[in-house]
Amino acid sequence: MQRILLLSDTHGYLDDRIIAHAKDADQVWHAGDIGNLKVTDTLLEIKPLKAVYGNIDGATARSQFLENERFMCEEVDVWITHIGGYPGRYDLRIRDEIRANPPKLFISGHSHILKVMPDKKLNLLHMNPGAIGTHGFHKVRTMLRFKIDGERIFDLEVIEIPR
Repeated sequence: MQRILLLSDTHGYLDDRIIAHAKDADQVWHAGDIGNLKVTDTLLEIKPLKAVYGNIDGATARSQFLENERFMCEEVDVWITHIGGYPGRYDLRIRDEIRANPPKLFISGHSHILKVMPDKKLNLLHMNPGAIGTHGFHKVRTMLRFKIDGERIFDLEVIEIPR
């Protein structure tokens, strides 16, 4: 079993509350717009990290992280990208591939809007953890915590931190 902390859109911001949640996880996943590599460097010192770069990330982040990260966690096929869209409205960049070879868990960031929703046509679960950084229009900073055991994704929790 793996306990996952999922965050996105840090925009260079990391505080003690995020770090405390990272310490309680087995892995941390970051869905882009890192903003400053001190964020990922710090997270890597705490736990294993999977991350992708986002549209605000520069050449240094793009040299260290991929645009798309696809991997297995337990028996769950996971795909993380920053700009991915939502079920029924996937981004053109990934639309054909996701239809041809859907993962079990599809994660994106970018919108700063927390959403968890199934795609019944592709038989996948979509997650967007919202934004945990302080830059942007969101009023509440959010991230997700959940567990993966075998093929099961469960115990999903929304973590909210006021701005």
